Amino acid sequence: MPIQARERLITTAEALFYQRGIHAVGISELIETSGVGRASFYRHFESKEALVHGVLNHRNEMALASLEAGIAANDSSPLGVFDVIAKRYGQADFRGCAFINAMVEAADRGSETHRIARAHKLAQIQIIARVLEQAGYSSSNELACDFQLLIDGAVMGVLREGNLEPVERARQIAAGLLLSPRPSTHPS
Repeated sequence: MPIQARERLITTAEALFYQRGIHAVGISELIETSGVGRASFYRHFESKEALVHGVLNHRNEMALASLEAGIAANDSSPLGVFDVIAKRYGQADFRGCAFINAMVEAADRGSETHRIARAHKLAQIQIIARVLEQAGYSSSNELACDFQLLIDGAVMGVLREGNLEPVERARQIAAGLLLSPRPSTHPS
């Protein structure tokens, strides 16, 4: 039963935070909506901030597993990452990247919330770098950082435009990066 209460809190908080923002949702609403008692809430989480961290860690695990599975389903093509994000970004409830949203709301770059969100982005970069390396691309870490920059930019483009055209544009730019020779970063 305690695990179910914890899961209900995380599931409820994840949905509400994503729909309305972390700061817009209070503990009383989380307790009421989840159906978990106040004492149970504090037994699992010492504060709302601790719940935010639990939500972000849970979402991180789910998002990275989804990215890995989506890339594998696209024959591990480096450009397959854009198919994976298009699938998510094209959903009716899309409100941007939960990790970018959390970083914006946290504002303090030294906060645990920011650290967790940043770690998620770095983990995505590692996954993309591995796929690029397996596909035979040199400078895979640099390319992966470029891909992540395109992905994060596509988030804002989709929010701005209300369609997936920014994801397709990001994919085209990434395809161009794969064709372009990379300048050497070693001193002459």
